[in-house]
Amino acid sequence: MLTKDLLRVSRAGGGYHPQFVGEAHRELTAQVIGTYQGHVGESRADLESALTDLERDAPDFKLVRGFAKLLDREATVETRSPLPPERARRAAFEAAEEVGVVSETDRERALSQAADRLATDSTAVETSLYADLEDRQILTDVSTRYDPESLCRQYDLSLAQTALFDATEVRIRSDDPKAVISAVKRLRLMYEIERTETSEGAIANREVVVTGPTTLFRRTRRYGTGFARLLRSVAKTATWRLEATIDDDGTERRLLLTDEDVSVPDHEPVTEVTFDSGVEADFATRFESLGLDWELVREPDPLASGAHVVIPDFAFDYEHADFRVYFEIMGFWTPAYVAKKLDRLADLEDVEMLVAVDETLGVGEADDVDVLSESGAADAEIEARGHRAIPYSGTVRMKDVRDALRRYEDTLVAASAADLPEELAPDGDVTTIAAVAAAHGVSEDAIEDKSFPDHERVGRTLVRPAVLEELAGEIESGMALSDAEALLDDRGIDDASAVLARLDFRVEWQGLGGGTLARREG
Repeated sequence: MLTKDLLRVSRAGGGYHPQFVGEAHRELTAQVIGTYQGHVGESRADLESALTDLERDAPDFKLVRGFAKLLDREATVETRSPLPPERARRAAFEAAEEVGVVSETDRERALSQAADRLATDSTAVETSLYADLEDRQILTDVSTRYDPESLCRQYDLSLAQTALFDATEVRIRSDDPKAVISAVKRLRLMYEIERTETSEGAIANREVVVTGPTTLFRRTRRYGTGFARLLRSVAKTATWRLEATIDDDGTERRLLLTDEDVSVPDHEPVTEVTFDSGVEADFATRFESLGLDWELVREPDPLASGAHVVIPDFAFDYEHADFRVYFEIMGFWTPAYVAKKLDRLADLEDVEMLVAVDETLGVGEADDVDVLSESGAADAEIEARGHRAIPYSGTVRMKDVRDALRRYEDTLVAASAADLPEELAPDGDVTTIAAVAAAHGVSEDAIEDKSFPDHERVGRTLVRPAVLEELAGEIESGMALSDAEALLDDRGIDDASAVLARLDFRVEWQGLGGGTLARREG
């Protein structure tokens, strides 16, 4: 982006048209690049003076300043002085106070006295005094990757981004809507997806409608920057069309951009702010490490909601039944945006949805309502419409998600348990609760309260009484633990500690050499 004062637009015909550059501006871009390269080793003041000379001959001084703004991001400036400027100033000001400077002679005496204290000469002190001021800093490197053509392309992109900063809404259509939607989600912008009646050539019949910065009462730079950066992702698709509604100091104007207007340079600027899907990625990593009875599905299939499309961030598939819960992690939001989002969800029949709302990203519409109170209202609104609300701040807490899913599990487990008989009779002499649950296609919780008349439950293992009797006759006090474990393993028993405890044995450990069995006392 450029700064607002460098925006160049035409309002001809009531529109809002960024003034892009063309072939005629290639020479000017080459001059600006050359000016930077030619002033390596010189002061910032000298560079600015040379750029001012260029502005006088340019068709628009904003062009030179715009090109310079982009090159500045890749320029390196340093403070060069014999002494650290702050140290030189401190010594000089202390000496000046002692001398009482009222004339040039007094000034020279103060500098000389400061130099003596710093073990240097007066010239070094005077040179260092204000060397850290911006106009006295030295341009040390301009490692620009731009040539005149790519600098023009970057300028056009940055100009369009700046123009979009005053948008109330943009409507985007592309031949790759998935990439656009992914970028919107990554930047955590407020959006809707509408289905259009027809496609336009390669452009798909989906229109992404994104809320602009000027719609928000609390205009945050973070949202505005993310909104402007969306254009870079859109412009990377092959064929696209963007229509924006611009608030031009109270006058509504229309801005239209296509793939013929803006493209992305081959080189990405290294100093621009970047965003990523850190919240979603962090959530996925932490959730999958829990080992719950839910499979996390990323980017589930879109859900049709009337003329709109809803694309949740995730879905949770229950492993023991054909049951899915969708999960949406909201980024920036207003109460109105939450309400509109829920209206879309309400149109979805037989769909379960969890919604996480970031308490730190509320950008409300009334100055007397703070973010936290708005978040509470949003939570209540979500709950009232039957969608579980999960408030969070920065990071979605796993406990909150686990508790929300547990509500569904309780119902699913109860249904599974009701379909099973009260008594279960596994075929094997030895089996486990997990194996029985898997055989019936239910969770372990569904059979927790069932009885097993032919088996005795030992920990999570089911063992026929006859097997326990045989083991009681084979295992004796003083036997090596490894030998006892071998006997249990022969019968398919993995939980040695639970079975040995059932047979009234304990283990007497002998360091790293293992242990022997002893009868429990009492």
